[in-house]
Amino acid sequence: MPSTTEQPAVAETDISAGTETATAADTRPAGLLGRVESRFPRGLVIRLVAYLFVGHLFAFFVYLLFVLGGQNQ
Repeated sequence: MPSTTEQPAVAETDISAGTETATAADTRPAGLLGRVESRFPRGLVIRLVAYLFVGHLFAFFVYLLFVLGGQNQ
């Protein structure tokens, strides 16, 4: 039976290795989608685009109702 004083082995990593040599161009995502995803989660971007599309579609429908309703008078 193992003793309770043993600690599990933890791999040591050097956190500072490579951080000084990385340039801004290396850490920057390529393209517009990469820049947007680096700032916002992907699900938020998808919902935002969907809500904007559905909102404009609904606004167009209401506008169409007013235009068609105005022609009948």
